[in-house]
Amino acid sequence: MPIEYLKRGKSAGERLEDDARTSDIVAGTLRDIEARGDTAVRELAVKFDGYDRETYRLTEAEIEAIIAKVSDQDMADIRFAQDQVRAFAQIQRDSMTDVEVETQPGVILGHKNIPVQSVGCYVPGGKFPMVASAHMSVATASVAGVPRIVACTPPFNGEPNPAVIAAMHLGGAHEIYVLGGIQAVGAMAIGTETIDPVHLLVGPGNAFVAEAKRQLFGRVGIDLFAGPTETMVIADETVDAELCATDLLGQAEHGYNSPCVLLTNSRKLAEDTQIEIERLLTILPTADTARTSWRDYGEVILCDTYEEMLSVADDIASEHVQVMTDRDDWFLEHMTCYGALFLGPRTNVANGDKVIGTNHTLPTKKAGRYTGGLWVGKFLKTHSYQKILTDEAAAEMGAYGSRLCMLEGFVGHAEQCNIRVRRYGRRNVPYGQAVPHKAAAE
Repeated sequence: MPIEYLKRGKSAGERLEDDARTSDIVAGTLRDIEARGDTAVRELAVKFDGYDRETYRLTEAEIEAIIAKVSDQDMADIRFAQDQVRAFAQIQRDSMTDVEVETQPGVILGHKNIPVQSVGCYVPGGKFPMVASAHMSVATASVAGVPRIVACTPPFNGEPNPAVIAAMHLGGAHEIYVLGGIQAVGAMAIGTETIDPVHLLVGPGNAFVAEAKRQLFGRVGIDLFAGPTETMVIADETVDAELCATDLLGQAEHGYNSPCVLLTNSRKLAEDTQIEIERLLTILPTADTARTSWRDYGEVILCDTYEEMLSVADDIASEHVQVMTDRDDWFLEHMTCYGALFLGPRTNVANGDKVIGTNHTLPTKKAGRYTGGLWVGKFLKTHSYQKILTDEAAAEMGAYGSRLCMLEGFVGHAEQCNIRVRRYGRRNVPYGQAVPHKAAAE
């Protein structure tokens, strides 16, 4: 039986039209920020967030006053979540070791893992205050040892959200700004009169934030190209429609353009899940958003075999992949393209998003084919070094280097090698010629 789509979402062409409009708006806005600095940032903050301040950076006193509004229980929950994220990030950091090895007598090679010196962490707002995003970016950068961590988040209902500010502060942010959208990302990357530019931008955001990061890439580093939240449920008859429908709609509520896909080899489960989704949409408080995502971007794909399901899943390369089958570990072993896997019916994407400890900033739009998600390693740069300790090693490496440079026609390169052969190997090498093999010289 060929792979069958019982429901399809918007075509790739329709999605590209939306992307082109966004790109034009972002390009003009970034040019304005570069030209007018703080003035442009302030005008954009007033226009889009209705938030006007002389300076958008929070003082220590303001941060303390805002955090005081967070209940003790909420603070305890935030601390618990950050403890999980920090613990796993530290384990990852500990796995990345500096190395130094003597590859030949007298030749030392090595590398060092050095933190990025400044990072801008964007924590989105929009319909929901994204408290967990502060853990994923700010706290993870702190574990990596980044010496300057800048955090931006838009106001929520006209004011800084206390829980988000608390999470940023506890995570280790050195500067906190109440700024959202293109103006936040642009200010951090380009810099203004009052905001020094950063070296790296991280964190999710809406289509405009994602496009701004894409256009700024190269000027600064970015974590990854992120689009709307995506979720895929891979399921067979070992689970029921209620579980599948709940996991799909749980991510569809993120926004009006959040793709959600059911991939199954059971026609009954596929049909029952569609019925169950319609039932849940009558009682889900965020149904207006989830319904639009399901209508425009929801898909139900029926396969004949597990191998077909694996092939389709790797082709789609979804951000979140919830696997609930009789062979979850088989998918773990064989899947190669995804953001993160959530294995078994007891596991769910929401726990990964909020508390379990893995990072929830993940690749979308098929980027899982070539990158993983945000992790402590994204805040570290691996730099190599080399040193030659003996005259013998300098002469030997120089002789090989000389010949290989001349093979490519780089005479100046060859002379870097030749001068060391002359000095440390005490060999008379004519200027601009390759060092001959010793056997040939003899």
